[in-house]
Amino acid sequence: MKGWAGNQPLSKINFSRRCKSYARRFVAGFVVAALSSNFALAKSSQHRTTSPVKQRFNRVEPFLEDLSKRAFRYFQEQANAQTGLVLDRARVDGQAHAATHSSYQVASIASTGFGLTALCIAAERHWLNAAQARKRVRLTLRFFADRAEQKEGWFYHWLDAATGARRWHSEISSIDTALLLAGVLTARQYFRADSEIVRLATKIYQRVNFPWMLNQDPLLLSHGWRPESGFIKHRWDSYSELMILYVLAIASPTHPINRASWYAWKRPLITYAGRTYITGGPLFIHLYSHAWIDFRGRKEQQAPFTDFYKNSLDAVYAHRAFCLDLATEFPGYTQNIWGISASDSAKGYVAWGGPPRDAAIDGTVVPYAAGGSLMFAPEIALPALWAMREKYGDKIYGRYGFADAFNPNSGWVDGDVIGIDLGITLLSVENFRSGKVWKWFMANPEISKALQAIQLTKVKPR
Repeated sequence: MKGWAGNQPLSKINFSRRCKSYARRFVAGFVVAALSSNFALAKSSQHRTTSPVKQRFNRVEPFLEDLSKRAFRYFQEQANAQTGLVLDRARVDGQAHAATHSSYQVASIASTGFGLTALCIAAERHWLNAAQARKRVRLTLRFFADRAEQKEGWFYHWLDAATGARRWHSEISSIDTALLLAGVLTARQYFRADSEIVRLATKIYQRVNFPWMLNQDPLLLSHGWRPESGFIKHRWDSYSELMILYVLAIASPTHPINRASWYAWKRPLITYAGRTYITGGPLFIHLYSHAWIDFRGRKEQQAPFTDFYKNSLDAVYAHRAFCLDLATEFPGYTQNIWGISASDSAKGYVAWGGPPRDAAIDGTVVPYAAGGSLMFAPEIALPALWAMREKYGDKIYGRYGFADAFNPNSGWVDGDVIGIDLGITLLSVENFRSGKVWKWFMANPEISKALQAIQLTKVKPR
């Protein structure tokens, strides 16, 4: 892939507030970019008839289409035909893991939630026939509504893809059930003309007993429950990917929790590279909830008056600066090659990130960190994705898009992709391109009522 000349960030681009869609913002941004000497096009003929802006758009839009289609291919090919469950991970070439591999036929309910949303995107973009997409959604919803083992409406984190049996002695997971529900409700809205999909999705959501997961705490939800030992002692009590969980719990029309739960969890602040923001772990915690909930233009109307969209935007910029600060130790990090979040590594799976510095960081780059950030900061995330693809090509970019991780310093490239990492990339790209995942999920009336209840409402732009 050629044509992404220059390596200066577009942080000063003014994406006009009058643009009514991300597609318009995309074009508007590249109009400015085309006029910038720091983002010049490669040399071309003096007799060129196509405008520089059109040339750049013609290069970038096919890349995003290709990246998205490859990510969707994972959810199409790695979903079981009898249950609809999506595998937690697969080989980069699409081949199944050996039967002796620990991940053989292990599905993730979070990955399945991303997969349900992926089916909506595929139907909308005509990558998959709408009737086929509906059939796949019905199959998955029937499994969770009528066959999957559940406890008070909550599901086990890891399941056998073919049978739905519990795997790895996993917990009944509150956050992973929430990510599944996000996909269920997205499908309910996208396929709202299908009465069976609406009925099944509603049944799955309304059956979840959110107060049960409080385990007698007045406000804070538990991480989960195991039949062998009961509730997990850890609670969702500090900022993380928890926002989607609490919104769904407060929104429940049948088993809601108190709206005060939203303000009960801690919001630790950090300042890095001149940006002060709430954080608490790897970069993915700033991405997952935003994949479905449209926080743009919303701000809490009571203390601490947080703008969560801006918070994640600040986190992305600070994270990029953090990676650049590591470049003296790991020269593989550059202005457009950056990103560290929970991922595979040469030494196994690591829940790393920063700032602050995680001692395990070894120079590995995790593409979904930039991919999942596209919906916040396209001016730095898009050049990063492009640069990775252009510089490393087929070594890291294959059947399902980017490998889960690679190390430009040592030459190591992961042999696997992970469903939730491909999922956050796919949804972020779609929100950047069209905003439609936000549109579909936010159309669920329960969600808008919950945001009103916690006073996370639209504010007038300055």
